[in-house]
Amino acid sequence: MLKRQNFPIFVTIGLFVLLFAAGSFRYTGFFSTQVLMNLLIDNAFLLIVAVGMTFVIVSGGIDLSVGSMIALTTMISASLLQSGWSPVVVIPLVLALGAAFGWGMGAIIHIFQIQPFIVTLAGMFLARGLCYVISINTITIDNGFYTSMAQTKIRFPGGDFISVSVLIALAVVGVGIYLARYTRFGRNTYALGGSEQSALLMGLPVGRTKMMVYMFSGCCSALAGIVFTFYMLSGYGLHAMGMELDAIAAVVIGGTLLTGGVGTIAGTFFGVMIQGVIQTIISFEGTLSSWWTKIVIGALLFLFILLQKILSERSWTNRA
Repeated sequence: MLKRQNFPIFVTIGLFVLLFAAGSFRYTGFFSTQVLMNLLIDNAFLLIVAVGMTFVIVSGGIDLSVGSMIALTTMISASLLQSGWSPVVVIPLVLALGAAFGWGMGAIIHIFQIQPFIVTLAGMFLARGLCYVISINTITIDNGFYTSMAQTKIRFPGGDFISVSVLIALAVVGVGIYLARYTRFGRNTYALGGSEQSALLMGLPVGRTKMMVYMFSGCCSALAGIVFTFYMLSGYGLHAMGMELDAIAAVVIGGTLLTGGVGTIAGTFFGVMIQGVIQTIISFEGTLSSWWTKIVIGALLFLFILLQKILSERSWTNRA
């Protein structure tokens, strides 16, 4: 718990508490359980994407296709539902497509030794372009199951509530923590991010691990797309524009090193919550543009990258 590499996580948690406390002192009604619940409701899809992105960055890679995959999932879901397909078929289908898309990018990265940035950038353009092949317009979702999921509120004593999407997001967080801490896949992912050459020398399945990491990220993106359809009840090619950058920011602010090998799902969770509390503060203020969210997140991202650099250099100095 006291290792130097865990310091950014404690900073992230402390920053979230500080921001929430500042909002509570400044705005009436901010300090409430429902405000915390709303942070989860409004950012459930981002949390799901960020869990998958954590594994990718821990492995030493990057995935720029996640936002486009969300949009493609909404478009495929909306078009199939409009054609009369059952959600029982549509949901597993888009999850399988997302996993296959991610696995394909991972295979290209490993087999042809191409930088993940280039491959996933191509994947981003491909997925976004396929959205417009389906339709250039918004496709409304009026399926009864999706409408029910969008409107269902899970209430707690006292009147506070969460949505079904929050339960899905928290389940993904739980699965992510389990995979990272207690499975061979998780250990191999950290080893791969620490040093791919060392992982090869240890006889670890580097290629398979790399493909599984991107497959998991693609599956998380597709699941986030399903949750996004619950939230928006529509499919549109411009959905989730820039979501990949929000996910990367949440992961880095959560303490995951961009160079790989270090990071936690719990840190990512609080990275997403920080973005949510900043948006909420700006909403309560009422006089600030929503673009201030991007400005503050950019400043925090810059500071956390500097913090990681400083800690990394001190670590190497101590080893020397």
